[in-house]
Amino acid sequence: MDIAELYFLSLKKQLLYYKTIGEKAMQQLEPEQLFMATNDDSNSIAAIVKHLSGNMISRWTDFLTTDGEKEWRNRDAEFENDLITSEDLFVIWNKGWDCFFDAIESLKPEDLSKIIYIRNEGQTALDAINRQLAHYPYHIGQIVFYAKQLKNSSWDSLSIPKNKSNNYNSEKFAQDKSFKHFTDDELERLK
Repeated sequence: MDIAELYFLSLKKQLLYYKTIGEKAMQQLEPEQLFMATNDDSNSIAAIVKHLSGNMISRWTDFLTTDGEKEWRNRDAEFENDLITSEDLFVIWNKGWDCFFDAIESLKPEDLSKIIYIRNEGQTALDAINRQLAHYPYHIGQIVFYAKQLKNSSWDSLSIPKNKSNNYNSEKFAQDKSFKHFTDDELERLK
């Protein structure tokens, strides 16, 4: 496997991990909590989901051939609380992620050095991908943080539970050394 293939594999695994983390956080909430905002300057989890999906659909539709900020995108509307149900929210969530994963699946190693544009600013496809690799986990972190704040009962940890680092490390170091992606065990644990 060459370096580009390793990169694509790592990218897909990392973003699947963050997608799963976001879903597991949202699933711990009551449906109405997904639409709550703490004040006028805050976004609900639903608004963050709409923004992520809108960004993904804009950036990854015709990724190599059209500007990543599509003319038809209405970014400001992504922050309006107009979703009604959690089912609607997850439809939008999955639509964005499907667009992302479909686009990544179609890329070839030689595409990484191609120049693409976002708001008329040229960059390599590799830089554009890395930009989104930072952007999406940023918003997933917001979702997780907000969900933990809204949760009325005990929180099911999505990573190493509080005060359990020593146990986690002991389990890891009790295993033989192995070569694998860090998300392999985590995704299995989150199932």
